Amino acid sequence: MSSAATASVSNETRYYRIGEVSRLTALKPFVLRYWETEFPMLEPVKSANGHRLYRQEDVDLVLKIKRLLYDEGFTIAGARRHLKELASCVGDAGDGGVHASSLGDAPTTQLSRKMLLDLRDGLRSFLTLLESK
Repeated sequence: MSSAATASVSNETRYYRIGEVSRLTALKPFVLRYWETEFPMLEPVKSANGHRLYRQEDVDLVLKIKRLLYDEGFTIAGARRHLKELASCVGDAGDGGVHASSLGDAPTTQLSRKMLLDLRDGLRSFLTLLESK
């Protein structure tokens, strides 16, 4: 690839360093690094000197994780499961095969199961909190 082509590719994609993402999302850098270990789909690229470089999709994912954990009360495991389910639904939509929407009440069953699993995780968290006091 020529240097002109490389320059145009790098100009199309905006990269954010961890400090910028920290400010944009109001999260500490150590939280972002921790979430990278807990959410395999959050994979910022590393520069030649080892700095994390987040794409816009990564920043959007961080904001989604933050909303799930802080606003909606998901546990880390519940948020991870929720994001994996969303990714599998999006991935399945483009395969041309049988979709959940064509299986009658399958989406309702999946939604109910997800809600029950998340409720269980939340209740366990509350129980742990109550037992520690």
